[in-house]
Amino acid sequence: MTPWEMAAVLAAGTGAGAVNAVVGSGTLITFPVLLATGMPPVTATVSNGLGLVPGSITAAIGYREELRGQRRRVLLLGIGAVLGGLAGAVLLLTLPASAFERIVPVLVGLALVLVACQPWIAKRVRRRRETGSSPVRRDGGPLLFTGLTLASVYGGYFSAAQGIIYVSLMGMLLDETLQRLNAVKNVLAAVVNTVAAVLFLFFAHFDWTAVLLIAAGSALGGLIGARTGRRFSPAVLRTLIVSVGTVALVHLVLR
Repeated sequence: MTPWEMAAVLAAGTGAGAVNAVVGSGTLITFPVLLATGMPPVTATVSNGLGLVPGSITAAIGYREELRGQRRRVLLLGIGAVLGGLAGAVLLLTLPASAFERIVPVLVGLALVLVACQPWIAKRVRRRRETGSSPVRRDGGPLLFTGLTLASVYGGYFSAAQGIIYVSLMGMLLDETLQRLNAVKNVLAAVVNTVAAVLFLFFAHFDWTAVLLIAAGSALGGLIGARTGRRFSPAVLRTLIVSVGTVALVHLVLR
């Protein structure tokens, strides 16, 4: 890489770390920049996945206050994140990119609809609980576990809008504030990214320069994003999620 390309990758890593902490879809910042340096798509995906691990961890640390009282939930859903992240990483290394990318826009589009409709869905769920026809499940039950595991497969493969899918699923099935759900999202993303990174280290081709630059930038960006995002109201956070997700969807459709 030239010095200018290195500076661009570092800046992209910082932006991606911040966006991932607040919303998700930071990959849509770093991935195009890596491609612009001439890096092959799969190598760029793997390098990006490795580099974003520190950002996921710092974002989770930044949301530690919102994680209080959610240890059991995080541990349970983390099992699905480990299994899904590992499966997604294996898919990336074994299947043609075109085979999986066809469904990515569909998943992102569905996630955006779910996030936008989450207040309405949550209201209907609360009404059903009040009548006793829909019992409260502290951890979301088998449906949430299965959904987040499948979302983690997607995250281990590509990761763009992974956080949006997490938040949309948890918003429907958990009676929690959006900020507390965002905290869980950051932990699950960190788990998926770490599991995939371990596999990539041994079985994939990547660019160490890109990995280190993105890692440094995302670690800083994760802290900045967490500190900023925790101050947002649910309405503002939901608007950001839908806005960034819409950009992600357009990018994926046109790519």
